[in-house]
Amino acid sequence: MSSADDSADWRPSASLESLKSRAMQLAYVRGFFADRAVLEVETPVLARCGVTEPNLDSIGASLTAPPGWESVGGWLQTSPEYHMKRLLAAGSGPVFQVARAFRDGEWGGRHNPEFSLLEWYRPGFDDEQLMTEVADLVCGWLDLPRPRRLSYRRCFLDYAGLDPFTATRGELAARCEHWVGQSLASELDRDDCLDVLMSHEVEPALQSEPATFICHYPGSQAALARTSVKDGITIAHRFELYVQGVELCNGYWELTEVNEQRRRFAADNQRREHLGKPVMAPDRQLLAALASGLPACAGVALGLDRLLMLKLAKTRISEVVAFPIDRA
Repeated sequence: MSSADDSADWRPSASLESLKSRAMQLAYVRGFFADRAVLEVETPVLARCGVTEPNLDSIGASLTAPPGWESVGGWLQTSPEYHMKRLLAAGSGPVFQVARAFRDGEWGGRHNPEFSLLEWYRPGFDDEQLMTEVADLVCGWLDLPRPRRLSYRRCFLDYAGLDPFTATRGELAARCEHWVGQSLASELDRDDCLDVLMSHEVEPALQSEPATFICHYPGSQAALARTSVKDGITIAHRFELYVQGVELCNGYWELTEVNEQRRRFAADNQRREHLGKPVMAPDRQLLAALASGLPACAGVALGLDRLLMLKLAKTRISEVVAFPIDRA
């Protein structure tokens, strides 16, 4: 027999005020893009391919195939990116989507395995232009001054006291020992070390700073962004926006070259093997779309749950989600 406390888990964890604010947020987002003639689209939540990104884990699903079909396996999508790029390659023009996204292993105050993601793509934009539009949307909703822009290098120099491009792996690992211990720090590669220092030193410092775009990441952290050489250093045309130390979005001046994308998929899978994670099949339909000609564009994914948390001054995602995973 269930206790009184157990029986209460049918109730939403978010207040009615939060649910009403979520509805207002969706209306605001759709109005924002309607004013800019950006087309709203829908793409599959369940698809045949997941992502190769080593830091993301897709959630698998199995399907019963109709008679005469080959067996079908699938993945709940970590973002609608691949499908939206196929639309861009087919001539859609600028597009946005309010999507349900799924990521395995993401639990905590700011994480739920299922969450709301706003993603949009702007043909003809670069990362600098897209940062301006992200600021328009976020500052309009939160009523904030426009964010400052700091390079990844500047952030590390200011808040961690080291240069992320010139520090040796040994120097970075030594700094990480304070946070993760000597044994684990000795096993981290260069980018792992930078991630530890970002989460333990840079991000906490941003809690008391104005809203901040971090841009010009190391080229090794490009993911699906273009890279270029600046002052002899390879940088990624990638940005993230932090408000009160909360990471809100991840944006790119998008990679469009199919052979480089294929190479990055292979590199991702090598990294996944090293980490003991399953190898993920590269999305052949995305590669075919790139080969056919993805227009030069910039794209960004923004967490709507976190944006709502900031609006309502909430500290846990469960306060803005009707039914988080423990009540789903």
